[in-house]
Amino acid sequence: MNFLKLPFLVKLTLVVISIIGLGYLLALGQSILAPFFLAFLMAMLFLPIANLMETKLRFPRTVSTMASVMIMLTILTGLIYFFGSQLSSFSKDLPHLRMQFNTVFNSLQNWVSDTFHVKIDEQLDYINQGLSKLLSSSGVILGFTFGIFSTGLGFIVFFILFFIFILNYRRILNNFIVTVFNEKHKASVQEVVNEVRVMTKKYIIGLCLQVFIVSILTSILLTILGVKYAILLGVLTGLLNVIPYLGVCISLLISCFIAFATSTPSTCIYVLIGYVAVHIVDGNIILPFVVGSKVKINALFSFLGILLGEHLWGIAGMFLCIPAIAIIKIIFERVDGLKPWGKLLGEEEKPHKKKKSYKISKNITLKEMD
Repeated sequence: MNFLKLPFLVKLTLVVISIIGLGYLLALGQSILAPFFLAFLMAMLFLPIANLMETKLRFPRTVSTMASVMIMLTILTGLIYFFGSQLSSFSKDLPHLRMQFNTVFNSLQNWVSDTFHVKIDEQLDYINQGLSKLLSSSGVILGFTFGIFSTGLGFIVFFILFFIFILNYRRILNNFIVTVFNEKHKASVQEVVNEVRVMTKKYIIGLCLQVFIVSILTSILLTILGVKYAILLGVLTGLLNVIPYLGVCISLLISCFIAFATSTPSTCIYVLIGYVAVHIVDGNIILPFVVGSKVKINALFSFLGILLGEHLWGIAGMFLCIPAIAIIKIIFERVDGLKPWGKLLGEEEKPHKKKKSYKISKNITLKEMD
C-alpha cells in the first residue's frame, strides 16, 4: 500500500503514532542512544582523517580507527584538564569572590537606597544572604561536580566504544542502508546516503569552527574588559552556543555574575553589550559562512528541539538536539514524500538571495556557504 495515496487523516494518525512511539523509545534508550548519536557525529567528523590514513598512508582499517580514537582522546583529555584546572582555581577563589560580591552588592544596595529613597533593605538582605550561601556552598558544588562525573563516566565509555564500532564498520553500515531497499531504488538511496554524509560532515566541521571562533571572540572580549576567568568563560560560551538562543543567555548570566563579583557593576553592562555584539556577528557572519544556510533550523523548531531534547536526554539532549534536527532536515529534503517537512524545519526561503562575501585580503575572499 502506498503511503502517499492514503487519506489525510489516516496519514496524520500514522505520523502522530510514529512520533509518540519514537519519543518513547528515545526516552527509554537514553543511556545507549545518547552516546551512540554523539559517537556518530564524531565519526562523521573524523571520517576524513580515517580515509586519509587508509588511502594515502596505507594504514589498515583497524590502525586508522585506533589512531582516530587516540587523536580524539587527546583532544578530550586536553579539554578535561583545561576545565578541571580552571574549576579548581575557581573553587579556591570562592571565599575571595564571596567577599568581593558582598562589598559590591552592599555598595549597590546603598546607592539604590540613596538614589531612589526606597526601603528595600530587607528584600536586598534576603537576596544577599541567598547569594552568599550559594557562593559559600563549595561542598555542594563539588558534590554536584562529582555526581556529573560519576554519571558521565558510563556515557564516555559507551561513547568511545560506539565511536570505534561506527568508524571501523562504516562500510558495512553503509551497504546495509543501501541494500535494505529495493534494487530499483539502490542508486537513488546511495546518492541520498552520500549527500547526507557529506552535508553532515560539513555541518559538524562548521559547528566546531563556530564553537572555536565564538570562544576566541568571547575570550578576547572578556580579557579586554578585565573579567576574571576570561578564557574559561569564553570556552564555556562557545560550547553553550551550540544551544541556540538559550545557550548564549546562560553564558551571559554566568559571565555577568562573575564580572559583578570580581569587578564593578558597570562591567556587567559592558559584558552585556559585548555579548550582544558577539551574538550578532555569530548569527550574521559566522553561522552562514561556516555552517551554511541549508542546514539552518528556524527559531521555533530550535526552541522545541531544546525542550524535547532536555526532556528526553537531559543536558546531553540540549546539545545533541540541534545536530539531530539538522540531519533529519537534510534527509527530509532529499526524500520526495518528506520534502514539505524539511522545508517546515528550515528558514523561510528568500527568492534570488544574493550570497554574501567579504574580502579578507587581496587573495582571500570569504563566501557564504549554501
